[in-house]
Amino acid sequence: MASFNWNNLFIIIFSCYLTATPIFSDSNTIPNLLDLAKEPQVFDWMVDIRRKIHENPELGYEEFETSKLIRAKLDELGIPYKHPVAVTGVIGYIGTGLPPFVALRADMDALLMQESVEWEHKSKVAGKMHACGHDAHVSMLLGAAKILKYHEKDLQGTVVLVFQPAEEGGAGAKKIVDAGLLENVSAIFGLHIVPDMPLGEVASKSGPMSAGCGLFEATISGRGGHAALPQHSIDPILAASNVIVSLQHIVSREIDPLDSQVVTVGMFQGGGAFNVIPDSVTIGGTFRAFSSESFNQLKHRIEQVITGQAAVQRCNATVSFLEELKPLIPPTVNNGDLHDYFRSVAGSVIGINKVKGVEQMTGSEDFAFYQEALPGYFFLLGMEDVSVERLPGAHSPYYKVNEDALPYGAALHASLAAKYLVKLHHEVPVVEGKYYDEL
Repeated sequence: MASFNWNNLFIIIFSCYLTATPIFSDSNTIPNLLDLAKEPQVFDWMVDIRRKIHENPELGYEEFETSKLIRAKLDELGIPYKHPVAVTGVIGYIGTGLPPFVALRADMDALLMQESVEWEHKSKVAGKMHACGHDAHVSMLLGAAKILKYHEKDLQGTVVLVFQPAEEGGAGAKKIVDAGLLENVSAIFGLHIVPDMPLGEVASKSGPMSAGCGLFEATISGRGGHAALPQHSIDPILAASNVIVSLQHIVSREIDPLDSQVVTVGMFQGGGAFNVIPDSVTIGGTFRAFSSESFNQLKHRIEQVITGQAAVQRCNATVSFLEELKPLIPPTVNNGDLHDYFRSVAGSVIGINKVKGVEQMTGSEDFAFYQEALPGYFFLLGMEDVSVERLPGAHSPYYKVNEDALPYGAALHASLAAKYLVKLHHEVPVVEGKYYDEL
């Protein structure tokens, strides 16, 4: 008995329970996968993965160990994958390898900050931590993969697992799209856990959900001199001050009040002495909007205002949008048809009373790059249990993940993918081929 493998017994029982009927054969027979995701052999497996990733956080395009762990788990499950994609990304495949295709996405990268939470699985890497829940996102997608793999023969097409690098400002989603591996995918779903919404609830909306985001930096050049003799100088500080005020006039005087936009100057560098007018000043900031048209127009006006106002003060200005360093992120816009579909599936998994709406958010999410290429849907998953504690917000050194949220994410991922394949099965012609030939 000492050599008995309890994990194998679980797999046998788990598989027999699920394979009593072909659960993915039609849209009405897919069971509630939440109970399955809460089984100890799935839940504990996800928790272990999440904690290993949390202990070893990696920044964007540096997720080599995280990618290695993901590939090891996919190997363990017998799931084929393509690697590397977008430097460290992994694309896995479950199902027939034939159309239709539906994708699920999880981001992998951590943040450049020191963790202040003292617990057994605290970050082991100084100055880096998972402070936005990407470790949980990876774990939930792997949990969904584990459930779906048990019933691969019942899937009505192919589920594409997208493990994406560099969401935090690195536009990893764009690199995935540019790699061309999602060209035949009919839809993609993604989620983000949030600390200020009740555990097990979801929230989203049709249309614009998160703002597009860009950065700008401008150098305003004048002529330096002694502060007591300003007539002999051309003051770039005064010019920069006028620029900053005028940038705010774009939003307050030019923009439709119902079309929310933001321009913020967060950096001002210039001068090093109280009595010296410097030669130049550098300012920088961010801008945000909820439609591509508004976003592009705002970008255009920022450059016009900076150069024009600098010229009024006899200065020259150069403007950069730093796209090589931080690519512009488009607005996150949820597909209307997928919104109705999401509400239906999520309601069947967690109860329609736990499916909420959400207001537009001026934060950005690079899931938007997928939505520019194909129909996509992004939603929020709550993890707050006020009976235990109130959780700090994202990008805080005190950030925590309530691991009880993991089964909800895994079940929603699996249900959304499996049911969508059923929905599309008769809409996409089946073509003989292999995994990599089709995508």
